[in-house]
Amino acid sequence: MAEHTAPGIARKHMVESQVRPNHVRDPRVIAAMRALPREDFAPPGAIAYADADLPLGEGRFLLAPMLAAQLAQLVLERDPSRVLVVAAGSGYVAAVLAASGADVTALEADARLDTGALATHAPEVTRVSGPLHAGWPANAPYDAILIEGAVPAIPELFQGQLAPEGRLITILAGANSAGLGRMVVAQPSGGAFSLVRTQDCSARLLPAFSPAPAFTF
Repeated sequence: MAEHTAPGIARKHMVESQVRPNHVRDPRVIAAMRALPREDFAPPGAIAYADADLPLGEGRFLLAPMLAAQLAQLVLERDPSRVLVVAAGSGYVAAVLAASGADVTALEADARLDTGALATHAPEVTRVSGPLHAGWPANAPYDAILIEGAVPAIPELFQGQLAPEGRLITILAGANSAGLGRMVVAQPSGGAFSLVRTQDCSARLLPAFSPAPAFTF
C-alpha cells in the first residue's frame, strides 16, 4: 500500500510515536510494522493504529502496537530461525516475525488463521490449530516460542519444544486479568524455566491459560 495513502501515514505515525520511542530499534521490526496493513488484522470498525489493545472476542485481544513491537524485538534478539507463536490471535505479530525473516508456526485454538489476514499477508507462515496450552510439538524444536499474551505461569511442557539454548518470551500476569504484569524471557534450567529478563507491562490474561477455579464447599 502506498505510503502517501491514509493507512500508510497512520502506520508511519504509529511507528514514530508508539514504537520507536519505546526502545524498539530492531530495523526488521520497524520495517515490518511500517509495511504490514494492521487494519487488516484488526476487528471490523476498530481504530487499527490506536495505542490500545483491540478486542477480538472471547477475551482475546490484538496487542497494542508498542507491546507487539517489544515482544517481536525480544523474539528476534538472537536471530532465531524457527519460531512458534502460541495464541497468535489475528496473526499480526506472527506476520511481523515472518517479515523479519523467521520461519514461523502460528498456533490458534481454531482455524481462524486459515482465512484471515495472516493467510493473505504472510502465506509463508505455517498455520496450525489445537489446544494453546499444549504448544505444537509436531514442528519442534523451536529457537524461540512466543506466548502472545499474559499467562499466570509458563507451562513446563514448553521446555521440550525448545531447541538447545532456545528461549520462551511471554508476559507473566499480575494479580488481575487486566493488571500490570512482567514481560519475560525464559530459558530451561534444571527442569524449570529461569527468567533472564523482566520488564513491566500491561496485558490481559489469555483465557486458555487461566487457572481452573478452585472447588469450594
